[in-house]
Amino acid sequence: MVTHLNLDLNARVLQVFLFFNKVKGSSDSPGKITFSFVFDLKVGKGVDDMAGVEQRQNKSGGGKYFFCSGGKKKEVKKETGLGLSFTKDENFGEWYSEVVVNGEMIEYYDISGCYILRPWAISIWEIMQTFFDAEIKKMKVKNCYFPLFVSPGVLQKEKDHIEGFAPEVAWVTKSGESELEVPIAIRPTSETVMYPYYSKWIRGHRDLPLKLNQWCNVVRWEFSNPTPFIRSREFLWQEGHTAFATKEEADTEVLQILELYRCIYEEFLAIPVTKGRKSELETFAGGLYTTSVEAFIPNTGRGIQGATSHCLGQNFAKMFEINFENEKGEKGMVWQNSWAYSTRTIGVMVMVHGDDKGLVLPPKVAALQLIVIPVPYKDADTQGIFDACVATVATLSDAGIRAEADLRDNYSPGWKYSNWEMKGVPLRIEIGPRDLANNQVRAVRRDNGAKTDISRVFLVEQVKGMLDKIQQNLFDVAKQKRDACVEVLKTWEEFVTALGQKKLILAPWCDEEDVEKDVKARTKGDMGAAKSLCTPFEQPELPEGTKCFASGKPAKKWTYWGRSY
Repeated sequence: MVTHLNLDLNARVLQVFLFFNKVKGSSDSPGKITFSFVFDLKVGKGVDDMAGVEQRQNKSGGGKYFFCSGGKKKEVKKETGLGLSFTKDENFGEWYSEVVVNGEMIEYYDISGCYILRPWAISIWEIMQTFFDAEIKKMKVKNCYFPLFVSPGVLQKEKDHIEGFAPEVAWVTKSGESELEVPIAIRPTSETVMYPYYSKWIRGHRDLPLKLNQWCNVVRWEFSNPTPFIRSREFLWQEGHTAFATKEEADTEVLQILELYRCIYEEFLAIPVTKGRKSELETFAGGLYTTSVEAFIPNTGRGIQGATSHCLGQNFAKMFEINFENEKGEKGMVWQNSWAYSTRTIGVMVMVHGDDKGLVLPPKVAALQLIVIPVPYKDADTQGIFDACVATVATLSDAGIRAEADLRDNYSPGWKYSNWEMKGVPLRIEIGPRDLANNQVRAVRRDNGAKTDISRVFLVEQVKGMLDKIQQNLFDVAKQKRDACVEVLKTWEEFVTALGQKKLILAPWCDEEDVEKDVKARTKGDMGAAKSLCTPFEQPELPEGTKCFASGKPAKKWTYWGRSY
């Protein structure tokens, strides 16, 4: 149920926009029958005279609705914005589901765990893609495309790798009404798809390094609690697969790629992340070691793996016989890496920055950085205001700012404010009669609601400066919230307390796999077990004699722990 209230105090007319969703189907992929209508309530002297409008909960579970009667005034539950029924603090899961739908990021599909990515979301993905693609091309990485399907023999060639993905692999078993003689897997990742051909293409040292990347979709089927962008059965990503003559070259590239992932999160999405190395238990199946950028969601107290850059070592080279002859005529196996980030990035952005009015988009990734809204009053020069809006958009667009004007005449300015706030546009410009007379505009920031009057003479410079400030402020606020959740501790008792308080825990660890498994077993519960998130590259001092928080054995490193998505 989505309800929009819009009041024009001058006309004494209350417009009620009602959208009613009849939910049918599974909890994560509801079928929707939607109808809407608009009607006016004549209001005597103002809002306080509105009587007989009541918001009720539909007993069938279909949502909330408004109705009118001639009775005495009823109390109307306050909504949190244009159509939001839940606040971020009150019910994070429901809030997130509403925001990604009402903000026009996704639409639910009729297959559980699959979602339609709408243009508002894809535009963010394309901006990140443009940046990352240009950067990896500077590193001489070339784009390619491999088939979606994998033969069982190839998929099962690397035992540890397939065991790690086996529960998630989807299989094609029929063609029309006929059973396939041999089922075909749909790629959960592409190591086993690509590496038989690396063996074919690499013969000598002159064929190295081989650096390929593909932008594609993958399917991972078995999981519970699907969440748009965060956990879906099909998602978009890039996956890079490279081969080198030496481990040193592979190690260097792992960190170069990880730095690009940090840039995507911190410089584009305004999300603070920690660069670090995964534990042996959390290392990519079949790989030598895994590095990652880790984000944190303060509202839920959960870490989230933002992107990964793996050194695969020579394990896959051995399985797929990817050998080469060096300058001395000696035979050797290549060293390989794989690295990827996905549309999960978009979900992390929504979780970190969104508020009770909807999305909050960082200017660098917003499809629309600025919306211009005319605010004509009665007897105002409406055409003059509209012309000023169009001219403002043209000026800003010529300066490289992504701007549009909302000139729809069937919605009031107030409704438009709420609509564009829901969609997270970073900056709103309002132009009314006074602004027209003074050759100025009013700018309103989405991140903090601050209002500023700007002379049209200095419009471009002022707007660019405001967008930069919004980008930086979003990062600063997110970092302050993340840092406030970090708990540095040294004992198990402190660990259990901090975990219950939804903290991001930094603790000394002995770096033993059995101890990590024990931590998972001892913290297992309804909220999920705790695990190691990453060992940060930037290590605090570890005083001699420091003990592991979980085992009491000598500690070897500081590691982040917590629950995660």
